[in-house]
Amino acid sequence: MFNSPNAIARNVHSQVADRIGTSIVRGDIVPSEALPSEVRICEMLDVSRTVVREAIRTLTGKGLVESRAKSGTRVRPPEQWNQLDPDVLRWRLETSDVDSNLAKLFQLRDAVEPSASALAAAHANETDLARIRAGYDGMAAARDDESFVAADMNFHEAIYFATHNEFYWPIAQMLRLTLRQSFTIASWGDHRPRALAEHRAVLDAIVARDAERARAAAIVLLRHSADDLVKISGSGIVAAGLPPEQRAPKDEVLLARYQASRSVLREALDELATKGPADARAAKPKARKRPPSRR
Repeated sequence: MFNSPNAIARNVHSQVADRIGTSIVRGDIVPSEALPSEVRICEMLDVSRTVVREAIRTLTGKGLVESRAKSGTRVRPPEQWNQLDPDVLRWRLETSDVDSNLAKLFQLRDAVEPSASALAAAHANETDLARIRAGYDGMAAARDDESFVAADMNFHEAIYFATHNEFYWPIAQMLRLTLRQSFTIASWGDHRPRALAEHRAVLDAIVARDAERARAAAIVLLRHSADDLVKISGSGIVAAGLPPEQRAPKDEVLLARYQASRSVLREALDELATKGPADARAAKPKARKRPPSRR
């Protein structure tokens, strides 16, 4: 429990929260089970009680735990976690199967992205349109996969922001963190020309203020993206939207590239872990000097 090869720096409560949060999401501590006592956590991680208390407060804010008098701090059911929180999302990606996560993300995109495209067509202002167009232009001009993927993510993020519905915005931020791998797959070989044409169809519909055409274009784009993942991993992406009899045969060449692309996600997660959660970036407060004695 709370195991990690990285040592914890003193007085950085976010690193303690990261260690405990990872253990919770991984299932080391099941819902309704109590965390070790405050004193025990201090001993396990070699940190002060103040640090542990701040870490628990952070995890409480993310919905992972709750503290009650006489019953200690207990893990809450996953349904009550803030699943869109960047740290919770990162812990889930680090501790669960990549294929399963991609399948679930495609389910989410299939449910919300067509409507986001329709809303963008209805509500986007000139700044929004410029951002969406810049994303597409970046894809068209890209000379390498990394640039193509970055522009692709910018394109989709701009659409979510163009809805002018703040409840869509966290989804855009979540997708930026989680979909780099699937976007990398879509950038390979003969996927790119078709992806460009489909993104252009979405862009043109939004610029034309044609909500239903934008919705339909987004559905086509998503279905083909899901098809690509099904082709690459065979039955691995079972929730991507196609019944078994409609799944394309496994493409061994693309499968090899898919396996290689998993390192892309791992590198991104390692970078996030190195930087630490957002609240780790705050400067460590300086110790207060004691006032001089008046004696």
